[in-house]
Amino acid sequence: MLQKLMLSCLCLTFNWAYSQSLTTLPSGGNKRATVSEQVGLTDITIHYSRPAVKGREGRIWGQLVYEGFGDLGFGNSKGAPWRAGANENTTISFSNPVTIEGQPLAAGTYGFFIAYKPDECTLVFSKNHSSWGSYYYDATEDALRVKVKPQSLDQSVERLQYIFSNQTESAATISLSWEKLSIPFKVETNYVNDQLNIFRQELRTEKGFAWQGWQQAAQWCLQHNTNLEQALLWSDSATGKSFGGDQQFVTWSNRSQILEKLGKSNEAAQAIEKGLAFAGMNDMHQYARSLLQQKKTKEAIAIYKANFKKFPGTYTTLMGMARAASAEGDYKTALKYAQQALPLVTEINIRNSMLGIIEKLKAGKDIN
Repeated sequence: MLQKLMLSCLCLTFNWAYSQSLTTLPSGGNKRATVSEQVGLTDITIHYSRPAVKGREGRIWGQLVYEGFGDLGFGNSKGAPWRAGANENTTISFSNPVTIEGQPLAAGTYGFFIAYKPDECTLVFSKNHSSWGSYYYDATEDALRVKVKPQSLDQSVERLQYIFSNQTESAATISLSWEKLSIPFKVETNYVNDQLNIFRQELRTEKGFAWQGWQQAAQWCLQHNTNLEQALLWSDSATGKSFGGDQQFVTWSNRSQILEKLGKSNEAAQAIEKGLAFAGMNDMHQYARSLLQQKKTKEAIAIYKANFKKFPGTYTTLMGMARAASAEGDYKTALKYAQQALPLVTEINIRNSMLGIIEKLKAGKDIN
């Protein structure tokens, strides 16, 4: 009895020791890899293992990577897709909700599989991301399936890789490439919604105790022409006395533009009037230029003249007067101001640009 007990303990000890294997390279030389990109404000991360072709050109797709859903002869899955890599599960994570090929997918981490076919591949995003490979794949755990077209490659890719391409402000294409085949799929994020949510969260922190944060949020909405009613409320805080934004030209200018887009022209005019009291030379110059772009010539000329009166004899205000005269069609007066501004320029590119402006005025052409 004692001998049996000792033998049993010895076996347990041996099994425990054997299970504590030392660290080595991944089996089969399949390199572990991680690729991560931010698309919009969404972090996308893929963890996978990279098998190599190893001289098996022409025997990867449809052979090593079997077609469709197969019985791997191990585990409890009788219809398993390819693991989209080697060894452990390939996983893909999204920090915010996304759409894959136009279909919605919640934020989270997913096991990523591919059912390969020469003309059409099925991408599978599984709620189970912790199993080994696809031996225990269960279709009832699918969060999303989408179909995409594989694409042929001119050059062979030795080791399987995932790459991000065709990136925009809110979207990207992710492609699995191996041997002479690429399987791409488009990921889109709701960048505007994600950004607005971040603003709402951060303005409740210490970042909401200064006018700059409220101004940034309101200005972003103006630039993207979205959420303007909320932007106006954020502008209330940006121009409020509590944080000093009531004495900043930029906050009033931004508020004026929001009001204008909301069709509140009278309030917009009142807001910019308040802001001009705090405007610096460059503020006034850029505001006048924006008025010219909006074809508000009379208002622009008035600002150029006020700026010249406040900051006489500078390059900026002399050029402002040149633009004002040119807008009125008085090219002779415009030329006079431009020639006065020229000696004040030292930077070679600006000087060359000024010489071009002077030539245009001599030819009787508008410089605006």
